[in-house]
Amino acid sequence: MVGLLFVAAVALLVLGVPVAFALGGATLAAMLAGQVPLVALPKTLFSGIDLFALEAVPFFILTAELMTGGALSDVLLRFASQFVGRFRGGLGHTNILTLTFFSGISGSALADAAGPGAIMIRMMRDDGYDPGYAAALTAATSILGPIIPPSISVIVYALAYPEVNLVGLLIAGIVPGILIALAVAAINHATSVRRNYRGLAQRPSLADCLRNTWRAIPALMLPVLILGGIASGAFTPTEASVVAVFYALFAGRVVYRTLEWRMLPGILARSALMTASVLIIVGMSAAFAWVLTVSRVPQHMTDWIVGMHLPPLAFLFAVNLLLLVFGIFIEPLPGIVVLVPILAPIAHALGVNDLQFGIVVIVNLTMGMLTPPVGGLLFVTSIVARVPLARLVRELWPFLWAELAVLALLSLVPGLSAWLPGVFGYR
Repeated sequence: MVGLLFVAAVALLVLGVPVAFALGGATLAAMLAGQVPLVALPKTLFSGIDLFALEAVPFFILTAELMTGGALSDVLLRFASQFVGRFRGGLGHTNILTLTFFSGISGSALADAAGPGAIMIRMMRDDGYDPGYAAALTAATSILGPIIPPSISVIVYALAYPEVNLVGLLIAGIVPGILIALAVAAINHATSVRRNYRGLAQRPSLADCLRNTWRAIPALMLPVLILGGIASGAFTPTEASVVAVFYALFAGRVVYRTLEWRMLPGILARSALMTASVLIIVGMSAAFAWVLTVSRVPQHMTDWIVGMHLPPLAFLFAVNLLLLVFGIFIEPLPGIVVLVPILAPIAHALGVNDLQFGIVVIVNLTMGMLTPPVGGLLFVTSIVARVPLARLVRELWPFLWAELAVLALLSLVPGLSAWLPGVFGYR
């Protein structure tokens, strides 16, 4: 049954079937072959999304849509530009810093690429940057969305492996996210020197800097509000997502005064569609993982790997290789739901820090969004930038190598993931 499960899933993915339905079709085929009562399929689909913590997902998605509708992209762009716009490759650095700030609000790589990323690509193209390079830079930076809190991937990870502390894992993404942003900025600087991409000619005045900073403060306070409220115990992660929605509505309507009531139906519709996509993937992945569980694959795999007596570092690098290959064919959320219940207990048994392992898995699988044939972030960025996919991929390679170096560093140095949560008392 397990063999048919994987063969069917790979075959459907190769045929171009969407990931969620490929997993669902493979699960159905395995159940039929194993003579499992088919009533188990809808039951596991429903139980996979019948979780209180998942209620945070639609609210965080709605928060990102409300903040985007409230002219947040323009506010953060001006704020970031005053710090890095004058340097070599200034618009590229502004792109990186803007998306880093926005990732602390959206929790989604696709939202980053389609929102502020699309604006920055147009600006870079108009300033003389190669469109393929602008698109590659945006795609490489957009992966920060699921890494820097709040993060939908982190919430799903905590559901797949309840032993990890959700707040600690959210905080653990901050330093790795900053390291990835710095690595991308280093590649942007080197490329800008080689191609003579100059900084912005006009520097903002002190008055403009103060005005831009003042306008950006309400937007920058959102991730502080979410993490601070959760860490202090004022509200749970699910309650924090609801607070974030009302804060975003207040900021867009009252503070920035750019969010109009007539925009709400479109915002709600986009949020509903994205939420449905996420929950369908989670539900199908849960059914897929259930077949693995009843076939005792996690137990057998755990016994086999523990019996090899691998040192923690060797295990981490083996997992990285597995996930890099796995991420080519499957999106991060189903990857987390399917693999984390198997791998996380093994990592814990071998003495790997739970927070370090969680961040390594999330960063690794998120990078899979940059690799064809399933890399959804590539397709979204290619569409918004209006550049051929092959041209984007050609420009993307230096950024991928830089992010792989950061991934190796996160695997070698546990403190990069575990230090900041430890400061706040989360281990």
